[in-house]
Amino acid sequence: MRKYEVIFIIRSMEEEATDAVIDKFAKLIAAQGGTITKEDRWGKRRLAYEIKKQEEGFYVLFYVTCEPACVAECDRVMKITDEILKHMIVRSDEKEEQE
Repeated sequence: MRKYEVIFIIRSMEEEATDAVIDKFAKLIAAQGGTITKEDRWGKRRLAYEIKKQEEGFYVLFYVTCEPACVAECDRVMKITDEILKHMIVRSDEKEEQE
């Protein structure tokens, strides 16, 4: 099991729709055998530049412990989900884990 940080920006929508997208990815990670150790909702923010004709987005950060296959599936689904404006998945630095 490895540690990852998954950050994604959801297009500006109603609160219920935003929560549904977040829950979708939380359930996807759990179904793939991963665990979300921390969920950080940064909220709605103005984007630095327009993405897919959107000027605002809802930022979410997951700290995840899972296998690489789980990350690959999460990445694949985020690419085809229309509500996701941008996403990035990075492996946490091993030095942080030792401290």
